[in-house]
Amino acid sequence: MNLSTLVSWAQDKTRFGELEGFSTFCRAYLEYIQTGLQAVIVSQKENNYCFFQYNKEGQFQVSRPINSELFVSIDHFDAEQARFLYALQHIAEIRDEPETRNTINRFVYTCQQAIGAALDALPASQSNTARKLAGDLFEDFIRIIFVQLGVEVTSGDVYVPIVVDDVPLFRMKYQHDLIVKHGNCVKAIGSVKTSSKDRIDKVFIDKYLYNRLTGEDTPHFAVFLNDVQRKGIHPRFSVQTTFLTGHFKGYTVKLCPLDGVYYCDLRPIMRTDALLRQSIRTLDCLFVEDLWNFLT
Repeated sequence: MNLSTLVSWAQDKTRFGELEGFSTFCRAYLEYIQTGLQAVIVSQKENNYCFFQYNKEGQFQVSRPINSELFVSIDHFDAEQARFLYALQHIAEIRDEPETRNTINRFVYTCQQAIGAALDALPASQSNTARKLAGDLFEDFIRIIFVQLGVEVTSGDVYVPIVVDDVPLFRMKYQHDLIVKHGNCVKAIGSVKTSSKDRIDKVFIDKYLYNRLTGEDTPHFAVFLNDVQRKGIHPRFSVQTTFLTGHFKGYTVKLCPLDGVYYCDLRPIMRTDALLRQSIRTLDCLFVEDLWNFLT
């Protein structure tokens, strides 16, 4: 399969309506990069990151940073996929199985980064389109996993009644990526983005305003893929963080803490800073533990 076919495939959102759509694309992309790349460039800093440079067919474009410690190779993909599907089918039983839980992070990361990296082969003039497509598909991916777990989840609008002196005056409309329900009751609200860059403020403010307006304490959580971007010029590429540590800590302490923040690819500071370590966890923690607490 050539690169142009993969890029066209990644642009067709109708082909990603089920989990199989993500895994089938990912396998095809992993097979392609075995022999189809111009080069693999290792980051000058944080050497676990690399960048895929495409050949002439891809105008020699360079991909987003790929964490080689999370990105599954074609040789291990089928085994990881089988373990991932097992995890979803036995989610209540894998709490104490760290390797199975890590597979959730690796598999989701690999499938999503395969899409994003393929779209990076688009011309620079279409970079905004590529980012939007990758973001939309990540939202769909996480939503599909919720459905596979048997959780009632939708995306779209939540209507908040504005009540004064016990009299409903009007309703406000809020748009959300994930609305976790049990019957007609909203149990949790989630934001799903590939990166927190330019978005972290809104997640905290949404929780504050929604709960203030409704007088309830509805859990709000956020799912992010990673928070790194490429910097430098060819061939001396490196990575830099897009995570706003000060904003996150300030909102957590002075506004309202989120009820869960989850990453596939944690930044080092998220493991070493005491406050961040308490607030931010890997994606498996959402599916294995916290989601069920939200529902109950």
